[in-house]
Amino acid sequence: MIMMLIKAFVVGGLICVIGQLLMDLTKLTPARILVLFVCIGVLLGGLDIYQPLVDFAGAGATVPLTGFGNALAKGVKEAVQKDGFLGVITGGFSACAAGVTVAMLSGLVVAMICRPKEK
Repeated sequence: MIMMLIKAFVVGGLICVIGQLLMDLTKLTPARILVLFVCIGVLLGGLDIYQPLVDFAGAGATVPLTGFGNALAKGVKEAVQKDGFLGVITGGFSACAAGVTVAMLSGLVVAMICRPKEK
């Protein structure tokens, strides 16, 4: 159990370090880095390269944005095998629906509790 936590911490931390280096050393905006990480996760997931990292690091690989991209790719692959070409459209939505719903509801709760301040 402790070893899995260490692996998750190290892998997740390395992904975050890469993001921080991209922000510090390039002119990429955080939004573009976000999109880049999701696209890299989709690409690596589509090529079945990301799954060994998930098996090794668990949440350290699934929680960052690259893990979201991997989940999208995995959902599309499964839906295409099951439903054919229609799975290209529906697979990503069904695979990530729970995570997106939790993110939206969490944002709603925080928005209802906190009071924004004008700048």
